[in-house]
Amino acid sequence: MAKENKLNETVSDEVTVGDAPEGTPEGTPEGQVPESIGLQDLQLLAQIVDLASQRGAFRGNELTQVGVVFDKLNAFLGYVGEQQAQAAEAQAEAGDGEEAPAPETTDGE
Repeated sequence: MAKENKLNETVSDEVTVGDAPEGTPEGTPEGQVPESIGLQDLQLLAQIVDLASQRGAFRGNELTQVGVVFDKLNAFLGYVGEQQAQAAEAQAEAGDGEEAPAPETTDGE
């Protein structure tokens, strides 16, 4: 096979979220931080992978690697969703126990 499988090379590279890159990344002007990836972006990526697999964009020998990354992404999104739900629940419970400040009244006027 003269053609190398580029997916094998890119999937094996791991990126740690939160680590600052050394030097200035290519395409990023000096002094500017690259745009971050949010949860909505990650959810969109999962949808893109799902759609691409439905349309047959991946070869059979690539499906295992794509599936592994897809499962990791879904597990991460599920974990973050649970953490956000627990935080919202805790915040709601903390808000129920607090008393609203009493309105000020003016006597004698």
